[in-house]
Amino acid sequence: MISALLVANRGEIACRVLRTCRELGVRTVAVHSDADEDALHVREADAAVRLPGAAPAETYLRGDLVVKAALDAGADAVHPGYGFLSENADFARAVLDAGLVWVGPPPEAIEAMASKTRAKELMGVAPLREVTAADLPVLVKAAAGGGGRGMRVVRDLAGLDEELAAARAEAASAFGDGEVFVEPYLEGGRHVEVQVLADAHGTVWTLGTRDCSLQRRHQKVVEEAPAPGLPPGLTDSLYAEAVRAARATSYVGAGTVEFLVAGGRAHFLEMNTRLQVEHPVTEAVFGIDLVALQIRIAEGAPLEGGPPAPRGHAVEARLYAEDPARGWAPQTGTLHRLAVPGGVRLDTGYADGDHIGVHYDPMIAKVVAHAPTRAEALRRLSGALAGAAVHGPATNRDLLVRSLRHPEFAAGRMDTGFYDRHLAELTAPDPDPYAPLAAALADAHGRSRFGGWRNLPSLPQTKRYRTEPDGAEHEVRYRHTRDGLAADGVRVVRADASHVVLEAAGVRRTYEVSRYGDRVHVNATALTALPRFPDPAAQRAPGSLLAPMPGTVVRVADGLAPGTAVRAGDPLLWLEAMKMEHRITAPVTGTLSALHVEPGQQVEPGALLAVVQEPRH
Repeated sequence: MISALLVANRGEIACRVLRTCRELGVRTVAVHSDADEDALHVREADAAVRLPGAAPAETYLRGDLVVKAALDAGADAVHPGYGFLSENADFARAVLDAGLVWVGPPPEAIEAMASKTRAKELMGVAPLREVTAADLPVLVKAAAGGGGRGMRVVRDLAGLDEELAAARAEAASAFGDGEVFVEPYLEGGRHVEVQVLADAHGTVWTLGTRDCSLQRRHQKVVEEAPAPGLPPGLTDSLYAEAVRAARATSYVGAGTVEFLVAGGRAHFLEMNTRLQVEHPVTEAVFGIDLVALQIRIAEGAPLEGGPPAPRGHAVEARLYAEDPARGWAPQTGTLHRLAVPGGVRLDTGYADGDHIGVHYDPMIAKVVAHAPTRAEALRRLSGALAGAAVHGPATNRDLLVRSLRHPEFAAGRMDTGFYDRHLAELTAPDPDPYAPLAAALADAHGRSRFGGWRNLPSLPQTKRYRTEPDGAEHEVRYRHTRDGLAADGVRVVRADASHVVLEAAGVRRTYEVSRYGDRVHVNATALTALPRFPDPAAQRAPGSLLAPMPGTVVRVADGLAPGTAVRAGDPLLWLEAMKMEHRITAPVTGTLSALHVEPGQQVEPGALLAVVQEPRH
């Protein structure tokens, strides 16, 4: 029996494993980088060991340090979570060689499937060795790891070499392995997967299907179980292929076999030899704890009987600190408050007041709803997200709500091109017109020294706000009266420093207002309070290229220097932020007049990177 378990991971998955260990009575050990010294998973573990440094390559990807941490802390088992070293056969061997229990598949199974190129060969699918125009579009893909990192769609042969280099760099940074391969890219397909669970006694369970077609940057955003609309015959063939993959590798533990479904056929993609981010939807539908089953299997216990019967439908949405309207740019800062209404499951690695930094994935939390039908699950999840308090950096919350309510998704007709088709409409600004007024009235009440009214008529007061993240500016007016605060066109039913009730056109609306410095959250609307007069010093020269996010400059375009002629859209430099590379392009056609950064330099949002001057006419 396992008595103490080290989680070789961080964030949400570490907290998830720790939760099950507490229920089983297993003592827990966390590891942490310097950036994660006060992270939630560190605070929740029984013990924690520091991995000196901040970058993943120095810390969570150092298998030797993780094994030493387990031994030093007295752990007798290691759970890898997902990402980092979870699909690294050498790490699994190092854990076993140290006399520790490995909560995962045998190293040989990881070796057979962790490299997507070898996995395809094992399943009879060969990647492209040479790419011609007839093969386009193609997908460049990292051989190791997952999560959409090291993946690029190429539609033009001229850009293939550049995308290969970018994918290699991103894969090496995220997984410590820069191997990539190329495969055909099938347009209009659905991403469908099968959860498998196998013990060491020859039993293999298939635990239903999941649909993970809503993706950005080839990383899943919304997942559900079971996959809707699959004909029974196709589902049976998916199960058979998943079992074949598990038996071909003598698999033990939890794993996922992924397919692209197009034209009524299933095409094998890969097998992830680990737990998946989206495992909670399977847990909800089958009423099981996959982490607990992983631990029991690692202890040698058999899977008794058959899989439980599925029940209902479950949908999961990943809440990211990012701005979907601006190239999914990751965001950083303090998460002041995260509160989701009851009736849904919340898996997170953050608590109120925690800092979201630049070193790791920008996922804040996963929100999961389970209901008897798909329609009910979608309604429950979208309602919970719409009513959630997410105070801090910009997030994809509004995108998630609109995605779940989109007619195409609601009808189950989505595919992996969903966001390519609908991103503009899903991110179009739709601010609450009364949110700025509610913010101003709450602020006025909080500042009032006279109980919110005066004996003499007062001149209108004005306040300016910018809605985030779209940047639209709003000016609102209100007055202090004998009866309290007033505004034209609405009736102020109530206004205090945190609660405002307004009535307009006979409809009463309630607003909860929270303020953190200049940032104000009014229900689901985020605002920044602006000074009365703009700061002239904030103006930038035309053609200025500003950092859209915090990150590290990893590359500058070959030969780029002041005086270089560039065209609008040309890549100038690449930023790495939250384990993803982001291409920064020329805003206009002209001449590079200044370059203010170099490889290895860290930048903050809004930092001046370069200036491109347009030719004078």
